[in-house]
Amino acid sequence: MNLTYFAGRKMFASTIKAACVQAAPVFLDIDRTIEKGCALIEEAAANGAKLIAFPETWIPGYPWFIWLDSPIWGMQFFARYHANSLEVQSAHMDLLCAAARRNRIAVCMGFSERSGGSLYMAQCLIDADGELKFARRKLKPTHSERTVFGEGDGSDFVVADLPIGRVGALNCWEHIQPLSRFALYSMNEHIHVASWPSFCVYRDMVYAVGPEASHAVNCSYALEGQCFVLASTAVVSQEMMDILCDTPEKRHLLNPRGAKPGGGASMIFGPDGRPLCEPLAEDVEGILYADLDPDAIRLAKGVADPAGHYSRPDVVRLLLNRSRGVHVHTFSHGPQDAAGSSYEIASLVGELADVSGRSSGFGANGGIPK
Repeated sequence: MNLTYFAGRKMFASTIKAACVQAAPVFLDIDRTIEKGCALIEEAAANGAKLIAFPETWIPGYPWFIWLDSPIWGMQFFARYHANSLEVQSAHMDLLCAAARRNRIAVCMGFSERSGGSLYMAQCLIDADGELKFARRKLKPTHSERTVFGEGDGSDFVVADLPIGRVGALNCWEHIQPLSRFALYSMNEHIHVASWPSFCVYRDMVYAVGPEASHAVNCSYALEGQCFVLASTAVVSQEMMDILCDTPEKRHLLNPRGAKPGGGASMIFGPDGRPLCEPLAEDVEGILYADLDPDAIRLAKGVADPAGHYSRPDVVRLLLNRSRGVHVHTFSHGPQDAAGSSYEIASLVGELADVSGRSSGFGANGGIPK
């Protein structure tokens, strides 16, 4: 494919079709959910899509039990949830990569990542050759999510170059973190995957978690970043209602509008903020499609580029520490190598001080990270 260049980075040269999933997982079943996901990947590719986006923690499903009762009540689901979470280096991930390669389509999947004993709210991007381009974690799980999931770090802000353009991703309420948004804007996203759970829990009780407020966030992300946004949401199925809800009160909390399946609200937005396709009903599973024209990005960037000509870095700027968090630093110590150990310890202290300085904005280079 011939590539043109925009802001020194690749932009796709012609219009492409993108796909956005609205579907329920097979809750707490990694094997059947991946099987269902591979079928959706195949369907999207057969319809001409070059990229497909999936919801937040679609594998093995969003842990709605954290919002329906006490933490101790929810623990009955945790062992099964942990066992059915996805490891990045695994045969399950290989199945997703093989589906992308076989169907010649890029895939952005939302999943619960299992790493050692911990879980993380993750997204991965696989290119059309089946290569894993990134696996990133939600920087800060929201409220009750922190009873299940750990945190990401600065290395999880990433945008990847693909032949279809530069693709980045965030999860759910990461989209209401202004600095997180700007971090990705500065990396010149062309296509952004916004992975969300379902918009039914506490519906009409807490406006901020409903589809209206969430789509306002997706629209503003597209408008601010001058990029396409694929906002993928899941559906809460009848099977999920039956597994999670042992009382009428829980069914009401999971979907106050009739205590029934629903919550889907997927949409694709253009760089000017407009919706690019017709929505599905909230209880309907399917795939939304839209044509993404790179000229729409060029026109939007010509008016307002928040990380370029429409910025004032001499007045306001973002300090971003993209270092991966390291939990253990090892060093040796003994009579035979005391001098060497002293050097290692001094180097470690210097490294930690440098990282701390970069995080606080008072490191080397006048507080501005390289």
